[in-house]
Amino acid sequence: MADFSAGGGILNRRALLKASGVGLAAGFLAPAQAEEEWMTRAGESPGKYGAQSAFADLSRERVGGHEFGAGAGSSSTPLQKLNGTITPNSLHFERHHSGIPAINPDRHSLTIVGAVKRPLRFSYEDLHAYPMETYVYFLECSGNSYRNTLASPANVTAGALSGLVSCAEWTGVPLHYLLDEAGLESSAGWVIGEGADAAALTRSVPMKYMLDNAMLAMYQNGEPIRPSQGYPMRLFLPGCEGNISVKWLQRLKVQNTPAYTRDETSKYTDLLKDGTAEMFSLRMEVKSLITSPSGKMQLNRKGVYEISGLAWSGEGAISKVEVSADGGKTWAEAVLQSEPKSLALTRFRIPWQWSGAPAVLQSRATDNRGNIQPTRSAALQRYSRAGFYHYNGIQSWQVTALGEVKNAFA
Repeated sequence: MADFSAGGGILNRRALLKASGVGLAAGFLAPAQAEEEWMTRAGESPGKYGAQSAFADLSRERVGGHEFGAGAGSSSTPLQKLNGTITPNSLHFERHHSGIPAINPDRHSLTIVGAVKRPLRFSYEDLHAYPMETYVYFLECSGNSYRNTLASPANVTAGALSGLVSCAEWTGVPLHYLLDEAGLESSAGWVIGEGADAAALTRSVPMKYMLDNAMLAMYQNGEPIRPSQGYPMRLFLPGCEGNISVKWLQRLKVQNTPAYTRDETSKYTDLLKDGTAEMFSLRMEVKSLITSPSGKMQLNRKGVYEISGLAWSGEGAISKVEVSADGGKTWAEAVLQSEPKSLALTRFRIPWQWSGAPAVLQSRATDNRGNIQPTRSAALQRYSRAGFYHYNGIQSWQVTALGEVKNAFA
């Protein structure tokens, strides 16, 4: 008999190899034979830039399935098709308010003005003379998982539901170097970042964030950031809602108050049940998501599966992820397979033996500051029905007796 660490078939690690002997789901090994076409002739020559396999079928999916205006909209990372924690540049989620500008870096510059002693202008080349630093950080849209705030569960994939989050290695110039050089006046309490796209997205950022770990990001996963991520440079505020990491950054204005711009009054505010709105709630809260098994997947056999997913927190590092297969009645602690890093995605895994009976899979994350991911009902408690930003409730995947996996509200 396998050893179970929770109800619903969740196994402990020692039980995994006992469950089905050495081969959990594989067939017997047969000698390789040169019968397939790819084993009988030379393959393609190296190209200038690597491409995915034609059989991998990796692509982003438009969120909402429609445009919000000329060039506006968003597309999500296919979380259910990826593993590990780093998102390939070509699959990093996107959110645009007026399309992707084609900016010539030789004609682009960054200016720092306002409550500073020395207004400055930096060319793209100038910025490469400053010390750069490299960190792995997640980035999440404040509207990620918004479909789970609606009246009924959307029957979509994990990526279509919660794929407005990605994780990458970001390299750039820490903002404090540039602000120190400009010389902050005593009244400097906020920095207003402005993008160079047609929408000129503009957001107010408290100075404490700018002097902490904000950076002027210029490289992503080792290569220059792509146009869809703000080439030639973007503001990057780790752990905060994605829209304040202004892309195509062209100006930083230092002043003593927020600007209350169009982008932070008409949207990107949290509407509360009492009719008021909470502004500048910038940190993304602790959250997790099972990516496999997940929405639109099909379990084709009874037996052992690996439950795997991602966890993250804008307040620090993930310290624990628990998994349930019975809708939250019992929980077992998953293995944090990747080293938990502050403000980065963490991969968790745990074995599960499916008997063929209906099940409800859930994950619950805790960060190193003691914040615990809430249930869906608790996550919705503070907000009005019109509010959908910063949703971080526990995700439930219903597994039917036929092995179909669907989004569910539990």
